[in-house]
Amino acid sequence: MTLTHEEFRQQAQEVLAANAISRSEPPVEWTEESLVAECRRFHGVLADAGLGGITYPVEYGGQGLDKSYLEVFNQELSRYQAPLVPAAISHGMCLPVMNDFGTLEQRARYQARIIRCDDLWCQMFSEPGAGSDVASLATRAVRDGDEWVMNGQKVWTSGAQYCEYGLCVARTDPTQPKHRGLSMFIVDLSLPGVDIRPLRQINGSSHFNEIYLTDVRVDHDCLVGGEGNGWNVAVAMLMYERVAIGAGGTGAMAGRTTSARLIREAQQRGRDTDPVARDALANLYIRERIQGFIGMRIREAAEAGRAPGPEGSIAKLNAAVLSRQASDVAIELAGPSGQAWDAEDDDGSQWADGVISSPGMGIAGGTNEVQRNIIGERVLGLPKEPDPYKGQPWEAIPRS
Repeated sequence: MTLTHEEFRQQAQEVLAANAISRSEPPVEWTEESLVAECRRFHGVLADAGLGGITYPVEYGGQGLDKSYLEVFNQELSRYQAPLVPAAISHGMCLPVMNDFGTLEQRARYQARIIRCDDLWCQMFSEPGAGSDVASLATRAVRDGDEWVMNGQKVWTSGAQYCEYGLCVARTDPTQPKHRGLSMFIVDLSLPGVDIRPLRQINGSSHFNEIYLTDVRVDHDCLVGGEGNGWNVAVAMLMYERVAIGAGGTGAMAGRTTSARLIREAQQRGRDTDPVARDALANLYIRERIQGFIGMRIREAAEAGRAPGPEGSIAKLNAAVLSRQASDVAIELAGPSGQAWDAEDDDGSQWADGVISSPGMGIAGGTNEVQRNIIGERVLGLPKEPDPYKGQPWEAIPRS
């Protein structure tokens, strides 16, 4: 029997209270290793309690409930510091794409394990010569009997260092125009020929990776969405990514830079009567509210059965601007302590880290410029940029 919303809310409250830390508590400082382990444990608990994969079919590890239940759960979850980041791509991008495009066999094999975080997944899109223009990618997959042989390089792959699988888009027919002739593959990251190399960021972390694929053999049944349909699958995944980024958190410092947290910080530092600080905090609060309304619009579209569209780009762009604005307000409030702190102060680096990390929000999931182009073309009806090579075979297009 399906629970009522209130019964479901009560269940969520009990499970979260026992397995997550309230946002009223100081921010949790996880290492990457401990965060990944806690993420796996937390999602396993949710799945066992009937709170995992809420809107996904029961036969594939979900709960088979409508999106109104997910809304209830997210309302309760927002009150907690939950270890969600390592599964953000798995759950926010790979899982819905698998649900939309995967074969019945793929869904049966992978979806329940993704929901429980038994397996973590990443997306393998960007390349050194194909960042914002993903469709120009050069990684090749060549058919060899019942297998495909993959060669190429991916870059900026978030979380690959702890993931078991990746969804990788590769070129299977170079005689087609660049948006055609692409296919999406499931890649087991433990296969011979997969070389994952962490990239050191300006903040000292290594959240991103470059991945080299050298004669990597994947079975033909690892195709997702069918041969030659990779661009459609990739576009869907990018839309899910933008929605996930736009609808979640406030960017590089998430729980640290919400307006509520910074208002408390201003009060503790005696800046709550400063008209400049008050104006900045009010503007931040307003933009957060706008982001919330954008998220509501996206969820309403999803509940109506519409796939993510240009509103995902609006949400993602606003989230990037919000992240930068929040880090600017935070570092201004921190003052000198945001640039120099005692060695014994474990939290001393948080403000500087937010400043140097927040610009990444304007790149992940498509740059701000790309989002503005999408909004201009698909919302405002502006003409597209001219493309002298439109319709030409990928192999005939000059590349540096």
